Amino acid sequence: MSIEDRAKAVAKNIEGKAQEAMGEVTGDPQDKAEGKAKQAESKVRHGVEDAKDEVKKAID
Repeated sequence: MSIEDRAKAVAKNIEGKAQEAMGEVTGDPQDKAEGKAKQAESKVRHGVEDAKDEVKKAID
């Protein structure tokens, strides 16, 4: 697991939440959609890091 990769995933999630909230406030559906997409990307990145951790545990 890379702490740097986890931090990037968390930052992407926060960015996505902020963008989605901005879309809610302004009524911009594109901002909302892009924010949700960034949050989904963050979940995928976390999943990849979890998988890497499991493989490392299995090897050790």
